[in-house]
Amino acid sequence: MIDPVDAFAATYAQAREKFLAAAQGLAVRSWTAPLRGCLQEPLAVDVALLGPEEADALLVVTSGCHGVEGHGGSGVQVALLHDEAFRALVAARGVAVLFIHALNPWGFSHGRRVTHEGVDLNRNFVDFKRPRPHNAGYAELASALVPATWPPASEDEQRLLAYGAAHGMAALKEAITSGQYDDPRGLFYGGDQSTWSQVTLRTILRQQASRCRLLAWIDLHSGLGEPGEAEPVFSARDDDATRHRAKAWWGPRITFTEDGSSSSAPLHGNCWNAAYWDCPQAAYAGITLEFGTRPGPEVLDALRFDHWVAAQSAPTPALLEQARARMREAFYTDTPAWKRSVAHQGREAAVQAVEGLKAWR
Repeated sequence: MIDPVDAFAATYAQAREKFLAAAQGLAVRSWTAPLRGCLQEPLAVDVALLGPEEADALLVVTSGCHGVEGHGGSGVQVALLHDEAFRALVAARGVAVLFIHALNPWGFSHGRRVTHEGVDLNRNFVDFKRPRPHNAGYAELASALVPATWPPASEDEQRLLAYGAAHGMAALKEAITSGQYDDPRGLFYGGDQSTWSQVTLRTILRQQASRCRLLAWIDLHSGLGEPGEAEPVFSARDDDATRHRAKAWWGPRITFTEDGSSSSAPLHGNCWNAAYWDCPQAAYAGITLEFGTRPGPEVLDALRFDHWVAAQSAPTPALLEQARARMREAFYTDTPAWKRSVAHQGREAAVQAVEGLKAWR
C-alpha cells in the first residue's frame, strides 16, 4: 500500500501512468481516443478488472467523466489498486471490481469539464432519436452565464440574482446545471448526438458487465459540496426497490436530488442510464461520489470563464492557460489533507459496496 498522497497526479499523462502501473497483473484494456492531449500525448479510456470475469456481483468505479475532475477520481482508483487489504476483501467476498479510468481523457488532459466535442458527458445519455429536454430557465439566463465580454457586466450578475429571487435558489441551480441541449457554447450542454466517450463507456459495459446479476456503480466527481467532504448522491432511477438497494449498499448518508437533500439539482442525461440500457439483466444501484473543493460560486465562476474563453475565435495561449489553471483549482485541491480525505472516503464507499454486494447475494 502506498501513501494515498502519492496516488494523485498533476497531469492526465501522469495519472494514466500511475493507473496502468497500479493495475499491473490485472486484465487491462484500453480504448484510444480520437484526439491527442494538450501535450500531444495519446489519450485513452483504460479499464482494469479486479476479480473474476464471471463474478455475478460487480462494482464499477469510474473517474474523469468531467475531465478535469479526473485528478481526484484517478487518485482514488490508484489508491484502491495499491491497497492490498482492499484487494483481499474483494477476493474474499467473491465479487469483482471494474475500474474505468478517465471516461473523458481529452477534458482531463486539457483541464476542461467537457469532452472534445464540447459536451457535458453526464448530460449526454439521452435518446437522441426523441426530442431533447428543453431547459427554459437556462435559455433565459444563457447570455448572462456566458456573456459577450469578460468579466461579466453588473447587469449579467443582476439577472442571475433576479431569477433566484423570483423563482428560488433551488430553481436557479436547476436552471443552470440540470442540462441544456440548445446552446453548444453554453454550460452543461448535453450535445446533439452521442459522444465518443458515451459510445466507449457503453461498449465497455456491454463487454464487461452484461453477465453480472448485481451491479453497483461509484462515479467519482469533484467540485460540489463542502471542501474535502464526500457526498454520496443517489444515481439511478428513483423507485423504492433501487432506493432500498442503494441504502443497503452505502448506508443512510445517501442524498437524493428528487427530495432536495442533495447538493446537486436533478439532471438530464446522466451516465448511469447506460446501466439500464446495456446491463438490463442486473439489479442495479449507484452513487455519484462528489468531493467538495471550493465554494460553489467560485466553481461556477471558473466554469463560466472557461466557456467564455472557449467561445473566443482565437484565444491567446495565456488566456487558455488562465482558464486551465482556474478550472484545476476549482475541481482539484492539491493538498495532502484533501488527497488523504478523498482517498479515505473513496475507499470507504468501495468497501461498503463490496460488502453490500456480498450480503445481497
